[in-house]
Amino acid sequence: MSIHPTAIVEEGAQLGNGVVVGPYCRVGPAVKLAEGVVLKSHVVIEGDTEIGSRTIVHPFAVLGGPPQHLRHKGEPTKLKIGADALIREHVTMHAGTVEGGGVTIVGDRVFFMGNSHVAHDCCIGDDVICTNFVAIGGHANIGKGAILGALAGIHQFCRIGSYAFVGGCAAVTMDVIPYASAFGNHARLGGLNIVGMKRRGLPRERIHALRGAYQMLFGEKDTLKERVEQVRAAYATVPEIVSILEFIDADAPRPLMTPAR
Repeated sequence: MSIHPTAIVEEGAQLGNGVVVGPYCRVGPAVKLAEGVVLKSHVVIEGDTEIGSRTIVHPFAVLGGPPQHLRHKGEPTKLKIGADALIREHVTMHAGTVEGGGVTIVGDRVFFMGNSHVAHDCCIGDDVICTNFVAIGGHANIGKGAILGALAGIHQFCRIGSYAFVGGCAAVTMDVIPYASAFGNHARLGGLNIVGMKRRGLPRERIHALRGAYQMLFGEKDTLKERVEQVRAAYATVPEIVSILEFIDADAPRPLMTPAR
């Protein structure tokens, strides 16, 4: 363990083996840092915050601060960040609210670039990438492997499906299905995230199946409910399409994003 003489680590904080606390950092009394966590310098970790092994936090990030929520009255809530995360300069992640379940969750191997923000009660999946100045509103759910472009804004309670891509400057006010791409202000579906699927090594036949399912889902004939059932019947054995249907079937507070007509 290495703690710089100018850092403040308050009594009660739990630091694992190999933790590095750099110059002018402040670690609160309820913070838990797992083995190998590195706080570069000028990092503030507050509240009941857990950070997983080998996560690296760059200068001026503030993690675990109280939620920006008018009904929050200082109740004990949490922030939990996974292992092997990379958190760059000026990133902010807030603890949850009592109304939202009390915990904000950020997964393993995430990459948050400078000035990005995670609000209270969000659930961020593993391997998510948020580029500069992304703002994620409260209670949002970002699926595994999703990528959010610079300056994108995610409305509170929105869901971004696994391996979806949100373009830069997009204003997302509706749920984005897994494997899709969304662009614009306000954002609409722009097709599938083909580049992301290829990078992930998805077999060509699965990509072709996803294309067929996408065209069927967002065709102009029949109702969306009828089209969902048609896709369910046609692609019942394709796991990626099953995950899209489960996403659509879920009881969610925000509407489903569709392509522009």
